[in-house]
Amino acid sequence: MLDAKAFLHSPTESDVDFYPVPSQVRAHGTGKLSTLPLTANPDCSQSRRRQLSKNGKRSVRVNLKGIHKVKKALADGTVATYFYAWRGGPKIDALPGSEGFVQAYTDAIATRKKSARGTVLQLTGEFRTSSEFTGKSKHTRDAYLRYVKLIEAKFGDMPLAALEDPEVRGEFKTWRDSMAANPRKADYAWTVLARVFSVAKDRGRIPVNPCEKGGRLYTANRTEKLWTDETIARFERFASAPLRLALTLALWTGQRQGDILRMRWSDYDGETIKIVQSKTGAAVAIRVIDPLRTLLAETKKRGPFICTNTRGKPWTSDGFKTSWGKACKRAGVDEVTFHDLRGTAITRLAMAGATSHEISGVTGHGIADVDAMLDRHYLGERAALGDRAMHKLAVYKTPVSD
Repeated sequence: MLDAKAFLHSPTESDVDFYPVPSQVRAHGTGKLSTLPLTANPDCSQSRRRQLSKNGKRSVRVNLKGIHKVKKALADGTVATYFYAWRGGPKIDALPGSEGFVQAYTDAIATRKKSARGTVLQLTGEFRTSSEFTGKSKHTRDAYLRYVKLIEAKFGDMPLAALEDPEVRGEFKTWRDSMAANPRKADYAWTVLARVFSVAKDRGRIPVNPCEKGGRLYTANRTEKLWTDETIARFERFASAPLRLALTLALWTGQRQGDILRMRWSDYDGETIKIVQSKTGAAVAIRVIDPLRTLLAETKKRGPFICTNTRGKPWTSDGFKTSWGKACKRAGVDEVTFHDLRGTAITRLAMAGATSHEISGVTGHGIADVDAMLDRHYLGERAALGDRAMHKLAVYKTPVSD
């Protein structure tokens, strides 16, 4: 016998889960699954396809998205499991896995779609299908969705007319301030909220964007956040060969972590690495010099990607971050991050005398972005630049006038 509760894979708000309907459900809540489930659309319950299993019983398999599961300890010591159509949505009282469960879910979703009209929930729904969202990388879309769901939970039922009230910006800032203990999280939440309203305004849904301009709490100061020669040497003593390769690529190309992990051997012709950056779509060509050239020549090709893990497989983003974090912990490197390698590369280029135009050709930044970044964040060693400038002045000879 199979417990009916076991039919449900633990759902998440971003996954599509499969809920097979049992062919028999007994009074004590158990039943058997048939062996030939079909896939049906949960929003079209009347058109569900059915098929007879080997034992002659009917079975249906449906895709239910966003089911929220809550476990609660009861007074008698047992644990009860409750299911909701979505986080914060209505409770589904039908037996999990039954047709009644599917129907209750379908009815709740239909009601939600109808009630979303004229509210912030309508705007977030339209944002999810907009090119401003779908055109982003999967990593960015996933990051946006985490905050879109927070917005929907907090402001989903807010009428669109309320967005024209001058005081509503204060309400949004109060929500942002509730996350002030983590300024970056608060700023990301504000940024996504502003982006949702920006898309809505651009499409004529609302006349004003109440979160336009300002609103950020976190102020970055990367002046001291550079990988020094000592820090690099310390990390390399404790890091595996695949991590040392990623470090060297970052230092000598100035690229983002995601682009480094996606670099292919076919992108490298022995002289230059040519890639199209995933975040901006900028095409860059980086001349490879030592020590990166020597390291690439010594690296065994274990597939199409330059960077692979110790098993020779392409890195996943989470796998790389975990391994990198462990190596940093072993090496006692906690003052800088992988992202700071990009800033370190920019600073090194500037210290070598590269102009902003030249640096942008390597990193893919806009000229103004390079200037602003160097000015605000990465020229903690500007004293060395000043010394070099004064040395040039010392050897400069004023032309003798006739």
